[in-house]
Amino acid sequence: MKFLRKILDGQAKHFEKGGKLEKLFPLWEAQDTFLYTPGEVTDGPSHVRDGMDLKRVMMTVVVALLGCIYMAMYNTGYQANLAASLGAAALDTWQTSAMASLGLALDPTNLLSCIVHGALYYLPVLVVTFAVGGLWEALFASVRGHEINEGFLVTGMLFPLILPPTIPLWQVAIGISFGVVIGKEIFGGTGMNILNPALTARAFLFFAYPAQISGDKVWTAAMTSADGVSGATWLARAAESGPQALTLDWWSAFVGMIPGSMGETSALACLAGALLLIVTRVGSWRIMAGVTLGTAAMGYLLNTVGSSTNPFFGVPFWWQFLLGGWAFGTAFMATDPVSAPHSTRGRWFYGIFIGVLVVLIRVINPAYPEGMMLAILLMNVFAPTIDYFVVQANIKRRMARYAA
Repeated sequence: MKFLRKILDGQAKHFEKGGKLEKLFPLWEAQDTFLYTPGEVTDGPSHVRDGMDLKRVMMTVVVALLGCIYMAMYNTGYQANLAASLGAAALDTWQTSAMASLGLALDPTNLLSCIVHGALYYLPVLVVTFAVGGLWEALFASVRGHEINEGFLVTGMLFPLILPPTIPLWQVAIGISFGVVIGKEIFGGTGMNILNPALTARAFLFFAYPAQISGDKVWTAAMTSADGVSGATWLARAAESGPQALTLDWWSAFVGMIPGSMGETSALACLAGALLLIVTRVGSWRIMAGVTLGTAAMGYLLNTVGSSTNPFFGVPFWWQFLLGGWAFGTAFMATDPVSAPHSTRGRWFYGIFIGVLVVLIRVINPAYPEGMMLAILLMNVFAPTIDYFVVQANIKRRMARYAA
């Protein structure tokens, strides 16, 4: 490693100020600090140090996502293999051809077959996300003359997990471009954005290409019938038919053996990730608890009210926790430290409002059964306002106390 360090130090002069390649310094700095710790560190007593820097925060989130990444590959492959076992002819794709060339049968009971088949869907989306999104990050860093921020690492890991496996790769490129440029860079980059970039990218695809982002593709055939090659996700079916559409058992939904966006189906994997974020204090447990309370309260209220025309009113509120992207959004999206409130009390209000809104959007407006994305983005916009009122309330209380 000293040999590599010596080579890097010898080439650094070309990228530093005054060098021939100084405009490419952000790219140089990114790979150098990825391999080694920065050469310039604070050493004076006046500096406050924290063992949890930005890189460690980002890597902690990535580690927390490992369970969801595993399920993205395993469950996607399982659904595709199960559909193939039921005779879905439309599964004649390059993924199935690649499976044949690897000598792997489309067997839903074979763990390796499911993981490899799912990886053939997941990995191309991941690669395109990092290639295109990383290009935009490097471009803006070069223009602004600062180092490439590690913030995109988490965005790049989150975005593929909230997409259906059958989404065209060109849409992935357009979506991540919109999320990075419009959702973050125009605000000043990492730490300055008011919206979650990954959710902004997904929202763009949701409204621009609803047919592809809905997930109603061949990989859901296994959960419908052997005669067709398309079907709705369980959340969409609940919106259409109510609780009688939920014919799967609770445990299967909790583990994540259901169709859906690649990394969102397993509440178990999301729960494990949420616990890690809470223990390491990277994610706010107050936001997560607030979302849970708000969802349960509004879901129970609508269950009590009922409706003769909208069957989604009758879906038990605890199913809201297992369907769609609720668990993933609660653990990894709502807790984004940049777009969420910074005040302790504000985080409670923020989480509760998200929980209330997600149920209202899902139930009152069945045209958008996946309300978690819209609820979080809406509350991202109001997060500064929540902090403002919390701070003003604290000031008034202190003024009244001191006046007394």
